[in-house]
Amino acid sequence: MAKKKTKGKFLSTFFSERKQVGAVAPSSRFLVKSMCDKIDFENAEVILELGPGTGVFTSELLKRSKENTKIITLELNEDFYNHLTEKFDDNRLEILFRSADEIEDILKERGIEKVDAILSSLPLTVIPKEIKNEIVSQSFEALKENGIYVQYQYSLNAKKLLERTFGKMKMGFVAVNMPPAFVYLGTKKS
Repeated sequence: MAKKKTKGKFLSTFFSERKQVGAVAPSSRFLVKSMCDKIDFENAEVILELGPGTGVFTSELLKRSKENTKIITLELNEDFYNHLTEKFDDNRLEILFRSADEIEDILKERGIEKVDAILSSLPLTVIPKEIKNEIVSQSFEALKENGIYVQYQYSLNAKKLLERTFGKMKMGFVAVNMPPAFVYLGTKKS
């Protein structure tokens, strides 16, 4: 029953706030696995999640992370934010009702210099150009040397944007998702 409620919440939010939500259904377990498999959980101290939505990736991040790993999620949709704060009770997780173009300030406020990994579910295609440029730039700056940025999209529209900052992106494709998704992986190199 809870799963049905989550899908209903996701769908209603999709139609009411189209510019913040890029999908008609939560991500499949195949996409979640593909994205999370890119993260080195054994060595990750801080993970940043952008656009957690209903928390399908958040659940997996918590499941795989060590007990001292800090996970910060940034959610700008108020319904999703409220859903996440009700769904999760884990002292490793900090859920913020903040925009992803505030990464620099958010980390500074917490005394965090750099993060090990960023997992992004943001619908870059529908975000205004100036804001998405700022998000990608701040994401790159927030990563430690050899830190990773993993992002999924439903098209290849974000490839040039991401490669301008991260250089050549590794690409994957997850067909078993609604809709099928491309997975981008960038590594911070100096």
